[in-house]
Amino acid sequence: MTHSSKQPASSLKIGALAPLTRPGWVEAGQHLLVGMQLAVRNVNDAGGVDGIPLELIVRDTAADPQKAAAAVDELADLGVIALAGEYHSVVASAVAVRADALGLPFLCSSAVLDALTERPTEWVARIAPAQSRGWRIYADFLLGAGHSRIAAAIAPSVYWASGVRILRERFAARGGSVVEFDMGVLAPADVRGELVAQRATALLLLVGYPEPAVSIVKAVRSDPRLADTLIGAPAGQPELAEWAALLGDEAAAIPFLRYLPERLGPLGARVDAALREGLGGAPSFVAFEGYDTIAVLAEALRSHGTDRARIAQAWAQVSVEGTRGQIRFSRVPGIGVWQWAWAPIQVVDRDPAKPGRFRILHAG
Repeated sequence: MTHSSKQPASSLKIGALAPLTRPGWVEAGQHLLVGMQLAVRNVNDAGGVDGIPLELIVRDTAADPQKAAAAVDELADLGVIALAGEYHSVVASAVAVRADALGLPFLCSSAVLDALTERPTEWVARIAPAQSRGWRIYADFLLGAGHSRIAAAIAPSVYWASGVRILRERFAARGGSVVEFDMGVLAPADVRGELVAQRATALLLLVGYPEPAVSIVKAVRSDPRLADTLIGAPAGQPELAEWAALLGDEAAAIPFLRYLPERLGPLGARVDAALREGLGGAPSFVAFEGYDTIAVLAEALRSHGTDRARIAQAWAQVSVEGTRGQIRFSRVPGIGVWQWAWAPIQVVDRDPAKPGRFRILHAG
């Protein structure tokens, strides 16, 4: 579809995908959407794209790949010129496959699974860093802190299986080991005995949120034998306010990955202030990913036009000042989509002395 006919478009429609209902991670979806909406507002306040405003058409994916694929078809029929967003990797993968089949540009905001598509595609680009990069940095943090034998409470999922494989390879290369606890079989309370028996010094939560993640934390924290056991959550569950609300003091000192620089630049600081107003609290990195996604799409539209094929051609050429650095896409070995290489990566936790404050423990 093109908007180059004699009748000018009244708006440039972008399909926005996010998990806005359970079992999706709703708080992450809200942050993602608020970030995208703020960027659209800023673009439109500055005159839109060649005088034409952007319009977001929002669809809830609810962490359901089939629902998301159906939404892609619906949005394509509604005339969107590109897709943006999504948080859950398995869902974003379904979106990417469908977008590729339809010839619809998709700029993925937050999903990190390396193999977002089974085969290389020109139609999909990604803002978020690949899981292999972030989780290797996380493994290096654990190894550097003296954890050579760790356990992973793992739920069945392509995403979690990919994550534990990355950790296992990194630990094996340094003489360490990773033992898996199958949470399809074990109850949260069972994890305590397994940790003692395996003599693991850290437990990683590679499971659903809020459950069973919250119950596992409570079970481990309640056992005096495990007082020195580190609990980690590389996927970032402790970033959002709901985690602290559900766990109270037990929410602190659980390291996770987030994709922010040590200090925001002038643009990032302005966006941060606006996001705080829109969210009524501190924005997560996911909100910045949403903002950056729209900023990149707006620049692609300005520089290459509003035809779907031309937008996809822009991935190789756009260079955009994002909230967390200059965004350019390239082809990265082992990843079939255009990738920003790389967003800044930190390992962070909530400060036990003040759980509303984050401590940067490691940066990569």
